Amino acid sequence: MTAGSAADAVRVLVVDDQELVREGIASLLGIQPGITVIGAVPDGRQAVEAAVAHHPDVVLMDVRMPVMDGVTAVAELTGRAPDCKVIMLTTFDDDEYVGRALGAGAIGYLLKNLPSAELAAAVRLAHAGVAQLDASVARRLAAGLSRPAPPDPDPVPAPAPAPAPVLSALTARETDVLRLIATGSTNLEIAGRLFLSEGTVKNHISRVLSRLGLRDRTHAAIYARDHGLL
Repeated sequence: MTAGSAADAVRVLVVDDQELVREGIASLLGIQPGITVIGAVPDGRQAVEAAVAHHPDVVLMDVRMPVMDGVTAVAELTGRAPDCKVIMLTTFDDDEYVGRALGAGAIGYLLKNLPSAELAAAVRLAHAGVAQLDASVARRLAAGLSRPAPPDPDPVPAPAPAPAPVLSALTARETDVLRLIATGSTNLEIAGRLFLSEGTVKNHISRVLSRLGLRDRTHAAIYARDHGLL
C-alpha cells in the first residue's frame, strides 16, 4: 500500500465501495508527505475489522455502502477503536446524514470534490483532534441555528412532553445486550459473551429498540453512550 516517508506519518484507512474512487484516494494520499495509507476496503464491516486489527489514526469513510453503511461503522468504531478519528468523505451532503454521522462519533464531514492537498491537510487536522465540516454543510447548519423561530399566531399552553425512555425500562439482560451493542459487538459475539443463542440475542435487541423507541443499532449505540453504559 502507498505510504508517506516519515516514520511518524499519520496512518490512514480509506473506505469506499467504488474501487476506482477508493484506490484513487489511497494513491493521492499516499504521495502526500507525512501520511501513510495502511489499507483501502469496500464497506463498513471490513473497515471496522481493519481498524481493530491495524489501528489507523484516521479513517476516511464513505456514507452509503453495502454490507454496513458508514454511519453504522462509525458507531462501532467509537466502541471498538475509540482512538481512531473518522472523517466522512462522501458525495452526499444531506443534513440527516451529517447529523447521524456526527452523532455516531465522526470528527468531520467532507465532500469528495476536495483537492488532494486539502484532503491531506484535513487528515492531519483530524489526527490532531480538530473537527471539520465541508464549507457548504457548515454554512447550512449555521443558517439553521441562527434562524429565529416563527412567532406562534395563537399561542396555547404546550402539552407536557412525554417522559424520555429510561434504562429502567430494560431488564438486566437487555441492558447487558445494549452495552455490548454499543461496543460494536455482533449478534454472534454477544451470544458468546452472554451464553445465549443468536436467536435469543435478536429477540433481546428487538425488545431493546422497541422499549426505548430507537430505530436501529446505531441509535442504540448512541443511546448507550449518552446514558453512561460505556
